[in-house]
Amino acid sequence: MKRRNFIEKSTAATAFLTLGGFSLQSFAGNNTKHITILHTNDVHSHIDPFPIDDSQYPNLGGVARRATLVESIRKENPNTLLLDAGDIFQGTPYFNFYGGELEFKLMSMLKYDAATIGNHDFDNGIDGLFAQLPHAQFNFLSANYDFKNTVLNTHVKPYKIFKKDEIKIGVFGLGVELQGLVDPRMYKETVYLNPVEIAQDMSRILKEEEHCDLVICLSHLGYHYKDEKISDLELATKTKNIDLIIGGHTHTFLPKPTISKNSVGENILVNQVGCYGINLGRIDFYFDSDKNLASKGKSIII
Repeated sequence: MKRRNFIEKSTAATAFLTLGGFSLQSFAGNNTKHITILHTNDVHSHIDPFPIDDSQYPNLGGVARRATLVESIRKENPNTLLLDAGDIFQGTPYFNFYGGELEFKLMSMLKYDAATIGNHDFDNGIDGLFAQLPHAQFNFLSANYDFKNTVLNTHVKPYKIFKKDEIKIGVFGLGVELQGLVDPRMYKETVYLNPVEIAQDMSRILKEEEHCDLVICLSHLGYHYKDEKISDLELATKTKNIDLIIGGHTHTFLPKPTISKNSVGENILVNQVGCYGINLGRIDFYFDSDKNLASKGKSIII
């Protein structure tokens, strides 16, 4: 795809979305609180931009550009979280040479707040992933991988709560089933738990017990499948209390978040920004004085 056409396709689809039946116009008062969620997925060790003569993504992407963009958005709104939905590793010689050290160091420099674990993050084995954790100055979140009999035990949290401008934001992680995707020797005694059941538990804890105003699922399940394999869209319909699912795994380029219905008929946003660090997802949430919620979202070309 030509760069110009790609940019037009990616930037023309900015969408104004509403949750709970409220429009953005009703959030114009001085008491409105504004939270920005930035996100990536399936970056796959792409540190540099694509070459100018690349047939698909000429001169797109690159960590330096992402850093500049993220910094400018944080200046615009300090109440910003930066999240990643997994598959940080594997895809360029940087991973082959450095085993993930460079990826984690750069994400730490960009001040990522949290990431979940993708199947390719086990490509150097669970011991290889563990060895790189000291370079990651952010939390790894995964609620449906039971690591209790592995070296990752206590190093990966099921969820984390952030507070921005008195808004409580609960984030939890979900991973794809590893059997059939990853050599068992790579993930060893990691136990895969049903993501729907875990998501129901996590969202209930975060919304009802922790009283979070915004609940986000960092998912590496995949956007959608033709068969019955669990996906982000399926997860959305079978759960409640989740406001946003940030996805990965299927390399799905969404120009704007998908609005789905959860198990009780409420709106839920599902987003994914493709792969290789080409796009940055941005979703802005607005809370009025009663903490009613509205949002707008888009995918930004890097």
